[in-house]
Amino acid sequence: MPTLLIVHHTPSPTLQAMFEAVVAGATNEDVEDVTVVRRPALAATAVDLLAADAVILGTPANIGYMSGAMKHFFDQVYYPCLDATKKLPYAAYVHGNNDTAGALRAIEAIAGGMGWERVFQPVTVTGEAAKTDLEACWELGATVAAGLME
Repeated sequence: MPTLLIVHHTPSPTLQAMFEAVVAGATNEDVEDVTVVRRPALAATAVDLLAADAVILGTPANIGYMSGAMKHFFDQVYYPCLDATKKLPYAAYVHGNNDTAGALRAIEAIAGGMGWERVFQPVTVTGEAAKTDLEACWELGATVAAGLME
C-alpha cells in the first residue's frame, strides 16, 4: 500500500486549520488504499521519508524563511535520502502573516536539489485562512493522495 507522508510544523491556529484540511483531503472516502502518515517536522526522520511514496510539507513563513523545524527536517534527511528519493512527488502549503515567498522559495530550492517533483501548486496563505484557502488545502491533500492510488 502506498504511503503519503505529511511533514508539518503547526504552531498557530491558522496552520492547524490548514493541516487539518490537508489531512481531510488525503483521507477522504474517495482515496482508497493509501496510508497517510503525519509527522511533526521535529520528529520526522529519514526512515519516514524513505518509506514514503509522496510527501506534503507544511510550514509557517518565519522572518522570510521556512520554520526552523522544517529546516531541521531537511537537514536530517538531505544526505541519507538524496539518491533514494529522486522523483519523489511532493507538495507544500505555507502560512505567513505578511509574506510566504521566501519560505516557499527555500522549500522549492531544497526539494529541487533533492530531485523531487512538485505535483500540486503550493497553497500559500497570508493572514487568516479563508474558506477558499482551506478548500485549496483539502484539494492539495486529496490530489496528492489520489495520485498514489494503485
